Amino acid sequence: MRWENQSSVLEFLLLGLPIQPEHQGVFFALFLGMYLTTVLGNLLIILLIRLDSRLHTPMYFFLSHLAFTDASFSSVTVPKMLMGMLSDKKSITYMGCISQMYFYILFASIDSFLLAAMAYDRYVAICHPLHYTTIMREELCVLLVAGSWFLSCAHALLHTLLLAPLSFCADNTIPHFFCALTALLKLTCSDSTLNELVIFTEAGIYVLLSVSAILGSYIRIGATIFRVPSTKRICKTLSTCGSHLSVVFLYYGTLAIAYFFPSSSNSKIEDIIASVMYTVVIPLLNPFIYSLRNRDMKAALGILQRKGLHSSCGR
Repeated sequence: MRWENQSSVLEFLLLGLPIQPEHQGVFFALFLGMYLTTVLGNLLIILLIRLDSRLHTPMYFFLSHLAFTDASFSSVTVPKMLMGMLSDKKSITYMGCISQMYFYILFASIDSFLLAAMAYDRYVAICHPLHYTTIMREELCVLLVAGSWFLSCAHALLHTLLLAPLSFCADNTIPHFFCALTALLKLTCSDSTLNELVIFTEAGIYVLLSVSAILGSYIRIGATIFRVPSTKRICKTLSTCGSHLSVVFLYYGTLAIAYFFPSSSNSKIEDIIASVMYTVVIPLLNPFIYSLRNRDMKAALGILQRKGLHSSCGR
């Protein structure tokens, strides 16, 4: 079955962000700076973890994959959005739109599962410190990451294949800056009941799995800490879990505000703002959260800077 035969629409028109033409240049510079900072910041985290042997632990193994996912997630939508700001051509091909939707769902799902894996890692570190190296062995870490990729690929592929039979034979204008699944379903002239049902059930199960793993891990952590409470123990736990908790609250807090507390007015604007938070702001903040709140990352960055300084002086 060929994708082209399922739709008379050859391309879609992305309206982009609701920005006045006279402000396009300012916002282009802003988002370009944020995107470059996101990519470079996350690549720096990966580089530091690769170069510093002290960071070759399960927590930083997961963090390196989260950094790669964040950089990729932002790269799925932001470059196309920036291109739309620069030129009057805001169209995207049918296959390009489907591909963008697939990778958006893929990397968003991997983010959720990696946050769950990191929560489990923190649970083992705090609740079973003596057995940490035995439980969080390399094979388990690789299995958790591989499982995240496998489930996320299946999740994204399911929605992509269900979209294939639908026809787009009327309006091809997407009031968004990327090809969101829900926006595409609003444009179809076919029956999308099955698609909406799968979004509600299957996607809900995926979110429930990751959220349950995170909540379960931190409930056990809290129970362990407060069984024999002490200021030193609480401070140590916050130091260990602070960065991860900050990212979790940022990620799922945005999700809750956007989808569980919707406003009756300006719903499209709020949806776009929530999407900007997911694709631009959160991937931008994650490197700062993990580097500024983490002594090991700051120490590794200091070593890298000294090495660079010594090599430049040696020349």
